[in-house]
This record gives sequence, structure tokens and C-alpha cells, in this order.
Amino acid sequence: MSRREVRDSAFKLMYEKLLRDDPIETLYSIVEEENIDEIILNDQVRELVDGTLLHADELDGIIARYSKTRALNRVPKLNLAILRIALYEILYDDGTPQSAAINEAVELAKNYTYQEDVSFINGLLGAYARDHAQTEHPTA
Repeated sequence: MSRREVRDSAFKLMYEKLLRDDPIETLYSIVEEENIDEIILNDQVRELVDGTLLHADELDGIIARYSKTRALNRVPKLNLAILRIALYEILYDDGTPQSAAINEAVELAKNYTYQEDVSFINGLLGAYARDHAQTEHPTA
């Protein structure tokens, strides 16, 4: 399974979690029992979803700080799921370069959201990446 397929399945589960108040384990069970073809469930997907959910409050704080045009409660759930996954990968997945996490988030947005949302996601993640790079590599 490619990393892109992992992200796609994780995104679908994260979005479903935002729509429902069920525990994630319930959603995992539904996917397994119903044999839903659009979502592949394996250890990689679970790790990405579980990690993202574990850090959701922190990730939402970053989203709220960098969203210049929308309050967090006004960010569409599709966008929120994509942003959470990308930020989780940037912060906690040493195997995913920051640029790859952003690029993949933009690709997810192109597939599942409107063009204005693609720009919003790209802009927010780009601003975070610029600031994050500056704090790690201060200029003299």
C-alpha cells in the first residue's frame, strides 16, 4: 500500500469521525464488517488516524493560529481532516518530509474539496512551514 493510499484512507476515516460522535474503534469496526472498498484499514492507516486524533487539540490550535480568514469552527470538515493529517505528519512523522506532507494535503484537497479550499489549505500549511523553518534555522 502506497503512502498516498494510506493518507487517503486515513482522511476518509478522519472526515467520518468529524461527522459522527462515535469512537474511532467503532468506525474501524464498521469498515471491517461492511468491507468498505474505498477505505483500506491496516496498521499504517490506524497509526496515522490514531496519532492525528491523539494530537487533535494541538493541531487545531495551529490551524486556528494560521487561519487568517476563518475561525476554526468555520473551517469545513473536509479541510479540517486534511489539515490535521498534514500537520500531524509534519510534526510527528519523521519519515515524511514537510514538503511531501504539504504536497499530499494539496492533492487530497484537489480530489475532495473546492478550488478555494485547495488555496486555503496550501496557504495555511505554507505559512506554517515558513514560520517553522525560520524557528529551526534562524537567520544571522
